Amino acid sequence: MDAGVITDPETYVHGVPHDLLDSLRARAAVVRVDDFWVVLRHAEVRQVLRNPQLFSSHLGGTQIRDPRTAEDLRYVRRMMLNMDPPDHPRLRGLLARAFTPRAVARLTDRITVWADDLVAAVQDDGEADLAKQLADLPLLVLADVFGVPEQDRRLMFDWSSRAIGFQDAEYASIDTVDLSGVTSLARAALAVRPEPGPDGTMPDPRTRAGMPDLYAYATALGEHKRLQPGDDVMSNLMRYVDDDGGRVSIEEFENLFWLFSVAGNETLRNGIPGGLIALMSNPAEYRRLLADRSLLPTAVDEMLRWWTPVMHFRRTATADTTLSGVDIRAGDKVVVWFSSANRDPLVFDDPHRFDVGRTPNDHLTFGHGPHFCLGAQLARAQMTAVFTAVLDRLGEIRPAGPPVRLRSSFQNGVKSLPVAWKG
Repeated sequence: MDAGVITDPETYVHGVPHDLLDSLRARAAVVRVDDFWVVLRHAEVRQVLRNPQLFSSHLGGTQIRDPRTAEDLRYVRRMMLNMDPPDHPRLRGLLARAFTPRAVARLTDRITVWADDLVAAVQDDGEADLAKQLADLPLLVLADVFGVPEQDRRLMFDWSSRAIGFQDAEYASIDTVDLSGVTSLARAALAVRPEPGPDGTMPDPRTRAGMPDLYAYATALGEHKRLQPGDDVMSNLMRYVDDDGGRVSIEEFENLFWLFSVAGNETLRNGIPGGLIALMSNPAEYRRLLADRSLLPTAVDEMLRWWTPVMHFRRTATADTTLSGVDIRAGDKVVVWFSSANRDPLVFDDPHRFDVGRTPNDHLTFGHGPHFCLGAQLARAQMTAVFTAVLDRLGEIRPAGPPVRLRSSFQNGVKSLPVAWKG
């Protein structure tokens, strides 16, 4: 089979091609596909991710496709995801300090209530599309983190759909916001929302011009937080001054808002239904978890490994080097493939088996090294809260129709997941 299949978004409408990834990984840790190197094994993925001096996030960004213009490249380089030292540790350190123990504890308590409320709302119905019903949880969390009014949270749903759905025209053009119910801040931002072009596609979301409504909202919100800080994480960030007198600029706040609105939303928006699919596909493990809730922490990590919401990230080689015997030139694209590394038989026993009690479970879903996901703790808290509510209120769910998967070679996404249970 042509290795290029792994980059075709149409492939993933039918599922992750694990057979092909297995075959490629068995052949070599590093293989050439199109114009880049794919890193397939767990050890080599870790090696790349912990060495930003040799494998840069900044040089070409973290997506396989290159930004179209030099200005577009400058734009993506301003995001924390696409930074190297010294800029990355400075901004990450400021953000980490904003996630105070008090702020995280308050969020965790609220996550439990929100998740239970979302499941309780459909408990008596006997069926629901849980991909859509539970998508509100990460929005509620992000609205709390940023101090976004709750009625504006659907803007983040639409923005993340546009950014992640660049390969899925239906997803990219989602418009779920009711103008009558949002704040004046949101209405001002939506006034500059771009429209689909003649071919039905939205502008490139990896440009500032492609997300003008997000940036209009973020700019106004950041200025408001600086003048009138609240009790949320981003207010903590905007008021913090480091030992050298440095603080987060409005431009940095804007790009953090973009990153959280997209990455902080989509990973959970797809990880939650992915976990449900894992359970329904493995009924014996589902019943094992129902019978023993002490397995929930390991089950959540196994869902994240087995499903792997974000399938890959790119780095760019800064110098000639050798990785697992393969010569890599300065400037080459090096793409770490998490969907493959998370099923590496050198690390995981029987890697395609879903095991709610799997331990150890050194999955790479949250990355590794300096860019390890800052939101990992909150992501696990959301998964734990959701699956506690599902187990307690719905018991054993079953498919009520085929899932509809996202057309994307980047995000292992679920657009629809109809399920049923005994009401």
